[in-house]
Amino acid sequence: MGLGLYRGCAVTIAGSDSGGGAGIQADLKSFAALKVFGMTVVAAVTAQNSQAVTAVWNVPPEMVRSQMDALWSDFPVGAAKTGMLGVPEVIREVARGIERWQVEQLVIDPVMIAQSGASLIADDAVEVLRKELLPLALLVTPNIPEAERLSGLPIQNIDDMERAARAIGAMGPRAVLVKGGHMLQKDSVTDVLFHEGETLRFEDSRIFTENTHGTGCTLSAAITAELAAGVSLPEAVRRGREYLRMGLVASFQPGHGWGPLGHAVVPPWVE
Repeated sequence: MGLGLYRGCAVTIAGSDSGGGAGIQADLKSFAALKVFGMTVVAAVTAQNSQAVTAVWNVPPEMVRSQMDALWSDFPVGAAKTGMLGVPEVIREVARGIERWQVEQLVIDPVMIAQSGASLIADDAVEVLRKELLPLALLVTPNIPEAERLSGLPIQNIDDMERAARAIGAMGPRAVLVKGGHMLQKDSVTDVLFHEGETLRFEDSRIFTENTHGTGCTLSAAITAELAAGVSLPEAVRRGREYLRMGLVASFQPGHGWGPLGHAVVPPWVE
């Protein structure tokens, strides 16, 4: 069984974005750009465009289970990620599947609020996510609002980001990446990685664009792809951030609202 031109196999367990810029669509585009074969477990279906999320339908847990079992019983899955998991019963089913198939490299993007401001997760689902799924993760990738909600700590500066990362790390995941894009730094962006008891800061100049739909999905997918390709966690984070920045530079605006990234960029390490 060979993979041809692909560097590995990865699975995204997330929601579908009909607008194509985030969710499973962004994940698959990121996997493909990084030459990793992507597969899907559709956990939710949304009706959305660049301006609003107009409807959300959560896939029944039985179907989530069936999709996971179909993939892991057949394919050599190197890594997986989760995105939008909107209700407790779906989160529990995903956690059972991760345990059942002994998934070691799981990246959790704790998607909670759409860029339009629409809530994408039920209030009672957050506690289930915190208690049942986070302990199974290799890496959790919250933005600042998500890190505040998961940790219960306010975040005003980079030191606060580190404290929140450590607090989330105490919940069981082996690493936490708190993303600093929401921080009101004028010309730079800093992300904080808590891994193996230490914190590492990644700082870059800010890329000024309003076309940022799907940035969190894209970053977590890129990290997952690199893990599936056999890259170490810190290097996967570094490469994932570089791919994200390339996509931001190539972002565009096909609709009337926030545009997506240019996922079809070619990073130097996959040329």
